[in-house]
Amino acid sequence: MVSNQILKETLNKIREASGIDFTLYRQDATVITADYIRKSDELKTILPHMTEDAGVQEYQDRLFFNVFDSGNVEYVLSCPRRPSAELAGKLAVIQFEQLIETHQERQDKDNFIKNLLMDNLLPVDIYNRAKKLNINPRRPRVAFLIETRSRDNEGVLETIRSMFAENENDFAASIDESNIVLVKELRSAEDDQELKLIAGTIADMMNTEVMTQVRVAYGNVASEIRKVSNSYKEAKLAMSVGKIFNSEQNIISYASLGIGRLIYQLPLPMCKMFIEEIFKDKSPETFDEETLTTINQFFENSLNVSETSRQLYIHRNTLVYRLDKIQKNTGLDLRVFDDAITFKIALMVVQYMRYMEKIGRVD
Repeated sequence: MVSNQILKETLNKIREASGIDFTLYRQDATVITADYIRKSDELKTILPHMTEDAGVQEYQDRLFFNVFDSGNVEYVLSCPRRPSAELAGKLAVIQFEQLIETHQERQDKDNFIKNLLMDNLLPVDIYNRAKKLNINPRRPRVAFLIETRSRDNEGVLETIRSMFAENENDFAASIDESNIVLVKELRSAEDDQELKLIAGTIADMMNTEVMTQVRVAYGNVASEIRKVSNSYKEAKLAMSVGKIFNSEQNIISYASLGIGRLIYQLPLPMCKMFIEEIFKDKSPETFDEETLTTINQFFENSLNVSETSRQLYIHRNTLVYRLDKIQKNTGLDLRVFDDAITFKIALMVVQYMRYMEKIGRVD
């Protein structure tokens, strides 16, 4: 069903263009928008006198126009009886019926995409339905998942739709009260930099137009429509993993998850056993802030002692002393590549375990 907001905006434009005060209400006499408003009981009195298959009818001092949806009267448009009112009303009916038809087509496509993403369609059904809906199944597409904390999720959805309105084969729909999916058709198998630009544009638009912060995750490009569900699953995984290992970023791609993608799929008992084997009774949680800062900076500088000491504003020998202390406590020398890899993975596993405990996952 077309939203009341869209109906009101359309009717306001018709009023401005025609100079006629139209009233629009549903077949059950519910007023949608009007400058002239009859009471509900009066509308219910009028409706039985109207012929459903008639284009325009007169009752008392007003004209009434039926607006059809799939052969049934969905709305009734009313205006004062005056010169040019009948022509304006008929044109308005055409506008509303086209709006309903366009909305229905979008609903059909949205339902198709939702079922596609949820793997509710057989491969043969995918191509048959795509053909009926005039969707090219061979075009590359990618799924973007937009998570928002906005209370106006409908406003976010409409903004996203308006951003990509030029391409009728781009689809946006609400997954739940805080997540929206965008399936974007691409001209070619665009590289990750181009996809990151699209995701950044979405995030910036939400910030400026809807005044809300969002996180945007996206999967790999699907070469054909039946693989779009894979891109969507990748986007969901990217969103979940990104919250753990890239919490400061609002743009996350599946391709950039790295080892975090593997850690996220480990069972928590195995993670706990791994941490106990690596650190024994010396958990990373017991490291002081200075030690953790040193470790993180050392990793960010690719195990370069000179560059790390420069960025930490400490003497090289001071950094060496700290690294020696870490080796003494854990048995791992971060200057040795294999030990550094083990330590880095262990820190990520601890981060993963903390997050799972925070959201109540302890299995």
